[in-house]
Amino acid sequence: MDRAAGVAQNSTTTTAPPAPQPFPSPPPQLGAYHALLIGVEEYDHEGVRDLTHPLADAERIRGILTERYTFSSVNVQLLRNPRRADILDTLDGLKSRLGSRDNLLIFYAGHGYWDEAEHRGSWLPRDAEPGRTSTWIANGDIVAKIRAIPTRHTLLVSDACFSGSILDDMRELSFGPTKAIAEIYKSPSRKAMSSGTRKEAVPDESAFVKYLVKRLRENDTDFLTAEDLYGSLRQAVINESPTRQKPEFGTIRQAGDEGGGDFIFVLKVRN
Repeated sequence: MDRAAGVAQNSTTTTAPPAPQPFPSPPPQLGAYHALLIGVEEYDHEGVRDLTHPLADAERIRGILTERYTFSSVNVQLLRNPRRADILDTLDGLKSRLGSRDNLLIFYAGHGYWDEAEHRGSWLPRDAEPGRTSTWIANGDIVAKIRAIPTRHTLLVSDACFSGSILDDMRELSFGPTKAIAEIYKSPSRKAMSSGTRKEAVPDESAFVKYLVKRLRENDTDFLTAEDLYGSLRQAVINESPTRQKPEFGTIRQAGDEGGGDFIFVLKVRN
C-alpha cells in the first residue's frame, strides 16, 4: 500500500522526518556482540587475600554495555567468583557457540600474579592456591582459549596486578586517524587492554575501571574503536591512580590477529 494513501492532497505537502538509522555507515556483515565478564573477589585459600571491588566493577561494565551499546543482555554472561574449571569451561562454550561474524569482549577483575622465574603471568581464580600453579590460569592458557574462539574481533580487558604481561614485547598500537571504520572492522583482531604493565601491581579500587566506564558512558560517537577508548583513558588513569599505574593496549600474539583490525563499540540507535 502506498504510504501516501488516505492522505488528502493539497498544495502544501508535509514530509515526515526520516526514521532514525542505527548505523550511518555500517561496517560490512556486522555481527552480534557478546561479553564474558569475570569478577573474583572471594578466595577459598586463606593465603590469597579477598578483594572488595571486582564484582561491582564487572556489574558496572555489564550495565554500560547493555544500556548504551549493542550488547544484548542475553549475550552478556557474568561469572561471580568462579573457580578455574568454571572459567575454562565457559571459554570452551564460547568456542562452540560463536562464529566468524561475532564480536567478543572478555573482562577480568581479580588477582593476577607474575612469576619471574617462569617469566609468565596468571589469573588467580577462586580456588587458586599459593605456590600451586596448576590452580592458576596462565597467560598461555588464556591466549590458547582466545585463539580457539572463532570471532571476528575479540577484546580482552584485564584489571589485575601484572595484567600487562599478556602483552609482553608489544608496543602500544596506533592505526592513525585516517583509517575507516569499515576497514578496521574487516580484518579479524585479537586485542588486549590491561590496567597496568607486566611488573605493576594495581590497587583493589580501580582507577582503570572508573575511567573505562566513564569514557564508555560519555562517548557520543557511533563507532568507538578499542584503541581510541584506550587513548581517551590512559592519561587520566596515570594521573588519578595513587601508584601512577600505566595501562597498556596491543595485540595478543599468536591468537589470530591478522593486522589492521580492532574491536569496535557500536552505540545503540539514538532517536
